[in-house]
Amino acid sequence: MTTVARLVVAGVLIVAGWLKIGNPALSVRAVEAYELLPGAVATVVGYGLPILEIVVGVLLVVGLLTRIAGAISALLMLAFVIGIASAWARGLRIDCGCFGGGGELAAGVDPNYLLEIVRDFGIALLAAWITIRPPGRFALDSALGLAPDREPYDRHDDEWDAEEAPDTKENG
Repeated sequence: MTTVARLVVAGVLIVAGWLKIGNPALSVRAVEAYELLPGAVATVVGYGLPILEIVVGVLLVVGLLTRIAGAISALLMLAFVIGIASAWARGLRIDCGCFGGGGELAAGVDPNYLLEIVRDFGIALLAAWITIRPPGRFALDSALGLAPDREPYDRHDDEWDAEEAPDTKENG
């Protein structure tokens, strides 16, 4: 389950970061549209967020520093939920900028705040799962012995020694 959660959260982060990194001005505009951060801070966040999303996503894909990457992902998603809820509560009509774009919505276009909040909260729950559970068999953390609940992967782990094998008719 943790591997699936890692890959889902990683996929969302990598896609979101990738769609924003090619046009940082739009990313900055999306952050500014929330009207939560001073201009200079919004600019830094707008430029830095896509990079952070891609780096954390890649860490989750390979399973390196999994719990840290999961915690960062959960915090990011909760920040997004708070930002979107704040925009909704203040009556702002903006595109969340989650997957590129951002800024004011065109006339006649309604925001999808509830759907965006539910989506991001669900991703936050997956990220929390990643943070509290072992990283899974297919994680570099497990292979390198960095996971506290697992020894480094050894190709002999999956093979039974004759004296360790459960009783069967063959080894009786």
